[in-house]
Amino acid sequence: MTRPCTVVISGKGGTGKTTIAALLVSALVEAGATPVLAVDADPNTNLNEALGIEIAETLGSMREQAFTESIPPGMDRTGYVRYRFRRVLAEAEGFDLLPMGRPEGSGCYCFPNALISECIGTLERDYRVVVVDSEAGMEHIARGTVKNPDILLIVSDPSARGVRTARRIRDLALSLGLAPDRMYLVINRYGGEVAEEAAGVTADLPLLARIPEDPAVEEADLRAVPIAAIPYDSPARVAVRDLAGRGRAICGGKERS
Repeated sequence: MTRPCTVVISGKGGTGKTTIAALLVSALVEAGATPVLAVDADPNTNLNEALGIEIAETLGSMREQAFTESIPPGMDRTGYVRYRFRRVLAEAEGFDLLPMGRPEGSGCYCFPNALISECIGTLERDYRVVVVDSEAGMEHIARGTVKNPDILLIVSDPSARGVRTARRIRDLALSLGLAPDRMYLVINRYGGEVAEEAAGVTADLPLLARIPEDPAVEEADLRAVPIAAIPYDSPARVAVRDLAGRGRAICGGKERS
């Protein structure tokens, strides 16, 4: 059994990371690359809404309770965290969702983070692909709760400012030890033009996909319905389906068989 292919989706706020993450999970399930583990590493915790599933709690709230409340008799703290960790998982057809949530309280989280990182490492062995909807920064990778990805997708809008931010995220990822050949640019809400600066970025940040503007995505947002439920032939869904195929090709044999 090989380890799963891990895809982390990053980018500045408002670029559509969660939309792409939800459509990517959907595309992988449709392609039969199951089971998929979706990790919502954004403190705002809304990937579940984009995927159309409910969550009972997050790792952030679980961690607070597990390290501040009394544990059941006959169970040590580590065992209790592992038990509660499995309960956080939200199960769906073809994929599971792990919502990380926002840490609460103050103080050192070194031991809790190390324990949760160990739990995630054990859990991911059960999956073929892991898709991480990351927060705007790279904190989860820096803290070690999310290990180095096989693919880092940096999402940008078509603007020069967005492309500059993508470059800064790439530089930050490099400083954290990620290999440069694992990083790719994804232009979201593509309308036929991309800032000229994008040509300079693609020299060291290859452009892997252009996700077009899609009225179905806008309508889903306005109606507060799951992004994963937009029509099968909608432009964004078709583009992300192609992105999923490219990602699987890059991962090669790293998917669990």
